Amino acid sequence: MKILFVPNINVTALDDEMLVRIRDAGGPGTEVMVADSPGEAMELIGEAEVILGQISPELVNRASDLKWMQLAAAGADAYFSDLLRDKDFTLTSDKGLVGNQLAEQAFALLLALNRRIAQAVVDGPLSWDRRFGYRLETFELTGLTMGIVGFGGTGKAIAHLAAAFGMHCIALDAEMVEPTTEVPTIWGIDRLDELLGASDVVASGLPLTPETRGLFGEHTFSLMKPTAILINVTRGELVDGEALARAVSSGAIAGAGLDVVPEEPLPPEHPLWTTPNVLMTPHIAGGSQFRSERLLDRFCRNVAHLRAGEPLEGVIDRLKGY
Repeated sequence: MKILFVPNINVTALDDEMLVRIRDAGGPGTEVMVADSPGEAMELIGEAEVILGQISPELVNRASDLKWMQLAAAGADAYFSDLLRDKDFTLTSDKGLVGNQLAEQAFALLLALNRRIAQAVVDGPLSWDRRFGYRLETFELTGLTMGIVGFGGTGKAIAHLAAAFGMHCIALDAEMVEPTTEVPTIWGIDRLDELLGASDVVASGLPLTPETRGLFGEHTFSLMKPTAILINVTRGELVDGEALARAVSSGAIAGAGLDVVPEEPLPPEHPLWTTPNVLMTPHIAGGSQFRSERLLDRFCRNVAHLRAGEPLEGVIDRLKGY
């Protein structure tokens, strides 16, 4: 088995111990080729049966013996050009492995809003003069309803944290997914309007697909409570940014916490930058000291699965896009 590793933001290098683990998982004759540059990756791709890491359509187009590609990312939407859709190799990602850190980011954004932390940081020394106003604006999460749209790994992790804060959780998904202790019944997508109207916080756990693009727009915001907060840590294109700015500015909803935005980086003139009670971080929710380890652990398991002719973990459904 010939494996090509291309460094990327989530797995920047393979140390000697990991190289040994991969070779052991692949069995006798397994070779791991490390590309130190895009040009070197192009030179080596013709020999590769497996790719781990950063890819491009040009790289994939040059592959001739590829059986499987492991993305060093959770979402596959950025890689779904027509070229990738037409290829017959197996595509996997680290979906299901990033829920913890995304959920933490979701709550970091939520707590910064509901406890007025973000505003106090912006106000600096003036915050002491405004503290009584902050106290009137802050609210507890205890007893509030967390509505989760998309109940995969991220949605489940958000529900777990929400329950720890004493929140009631409801969730929906387009798939038949397993319920959890926090959400014993998973609604279908046909109950989206009901979820929006019942939730004090609406959190997205959705992948980006043609069906979910722009899901959170004028109509969605009109169904939410005027006191509700939107949290999005998955894909920015799920949200109509201009519509969100208008909804928060007009009081249709109370605010939003975003780690991802419709266009990255968001242009300086975009209204979300100046919309009160909208807090944004620059697509950092995926960061974790454990991320590369978890991904490489899955990769080694999948190498062993491939060798044994067994199903791989984290397979991307090309028709669904996730």
